[in-house]
Amino acid sequence: MTDKRDDAPEEPAQQELPQAVLVERRRWSPSLVWLIPVVAALIGGYLAVHAVMSRGPTITIAFRNAEGLEAGKTRIKYKDVDIGEVTSVKVSEDRKNIVATAQMSKEAESYLTSDSRFWIVRPRIAGGSVSGLGTLLSGAYIGMDAGQSKETRQHFSGLEVPPIITGDLPGRQFVLKSADLGSLDIGAPVYFRRVPVGQVVAYQLDKSGQGVDLTIFVNAPYDRFVVPDSRFWHASGVDLSVSANGLKVNTQSLTAIALGGIAFESPSTGEDEQPAAVGAVFGLAENREVAMRTADHEVYPIRLKFQQSVRGLSVGAPVDFRGIVIGEVTAIGLEYDKARKDFNMLVDVRIFPSRLLSMSRNLDKERSLRKQLSLKQMVANGLRAQLRSGSLLTGQLFVALDFFRDAKPAQLGHEQNMDVMPTIPGDLEELQAMMQRIARKLDKVPLDSIGTGLDQSIHELRDMLSTTRQLMGNIDGKVLPQATQTLDKLQKTLDDTQQTLQANSPLQQDVRNAAQEVSETARSFRALADYLDRHPEALIRGKQGDPQ
Repeated sequence: MTDKRDDAPEEPAQQELPQAVLVERRRWSPSLVWLIPVVAALIGGYLAVHAVMSRGPTITIAFRNAEGLEAGKTRIKYKDVDIGEVTSVKVSEDRKNIVATAQMSKEAESYLTSDSRFWIVRPRIAGGSVSGLGTLLSGAYIGMDAGQSKETRQHFSGLEVPPIITGDLPGRQFVLKSADLGSLDIGAPVYFRRVPVGQVVAYQLDKSGQGVDLTIFVNAPYDRFVVPDSRFWHASGVDLSVSANGLKVNTQSLTAIALGGIAFESPSTGEDEQPAAVGAVFGLAENREVAMRTADHEVYPIRLKFQQSVRGLSVGAPVDFRGIVIGEVTAIGLEYDKARKDFNMLVDVRIFPSRLLSMSRNLDKERSLRKQLSLKQMVANGLRAQLRSGSLLTGQLFVALDFFRDAKPAQLGHEQNMDVMPTIPGDLEELQAMMQRIARKLDKVPLDSIGTGLDQSIHELRDMLSTTRQLMGNIDGKVLPQATQTLDKLQKTLDDTQQTLQANSPLQQDVRNAAQEVSETARSFRALADYLDRHPEALIRGKQGDPQ
């Protein structure tokens, strides 16, 4: 077999191709331009992670209405610092409330406890104060008060009104039980010795519906003055009372007059008492007088039967024993007395023996008054009840117990588990009876005949006066001229007498001469008497030396 390549004609020589040179491939190097998006992506990732890590919990707050709330704008503030934002506002499933969903910051997570409170801050006027005026320009926001509980929560019920006190305010809360609210309201002040030390923060009806429970907050350091024996009373408005003790007007301040208030005080025992515990319960009295009364542990009910009007006597009127209030009136009624065929006025009172024992020095305070004093024996000795007027201005009556030794004998009765004490008419009743007796006596006086006699006497008196006037007329016409002439003559005689008695009148000269002669005669007689006293024999023999 022959080779075909050898038999074929030779082709022309081709041009020789260049040989490929193996060169190593160069590696790709990134451009600096790509560094910017990489850095931006890293920053974005960091911010996203940081946002996720710093993002706080999501909470919901239920309100009755959405006034002032706006998703994406309404902020949540604690002490005026933003800690969250409302992200959505919608109606609840039961359509009773508005549910606001809020995104809280990471640092606010510890504030979301079970006793935290939220409310919408709007302009409002309450309790005499104005708040939220700043929201007129900035818009409403949700305020928060962080609680102290360790239990966390994410669903809350918002308050309709801002709380009066916040959780970080120093002080303590107490509960007062009252028969009614009076003029008190949230924010009403609490006074201690007329100094405002707290306020009312809440009130509600008690479970029985028979009273009101009020929560008050007393600021520190005044809360230490609230002790277990403290007494609270209404200081609302003007305390004007008209009773058997007279007219009394009490008030705390102008604020208490307008808004009402509560005052408290602690009886002075001379001992340092420990402050009352938080949430301690106290009674709220009507006024200071009732609040400061000594606690009465023993009560002695007594029934009184009066046969007179009890107008002016009211329930709560004092029962007095010689100036000491030892009880009060509890009820007033009446009963029909078949024997007298008239009505008896029933007055039920309660006596507090401890008040009498506290002032006694010889009664054993450890024993009951009933065991030491026999009411039956005291009634036998003249103890009686009497209605007396406590004030002529108000006309109020009170019950007075006292011993009347001249009272008619009586015994202590008993009915319906109560002792019945005998009574005597009051002072006014006795005065009225006396006036009635005087009136009856006056009815027996023959006023008609006395009047007829008086008329006759008056006529006679008129005749006498007429006669007297006629006599005076005669005197004026006849007697007076004669009397005038007599007086003129008398005056002339007096003038003559005065002239005669003058010092230079002849009569005076004659009198003086006569007086001198009498004096000389008296001297002569005196000389003669002296001589005869020395020479008595001269009466017989004559004066010696005289011629015979």
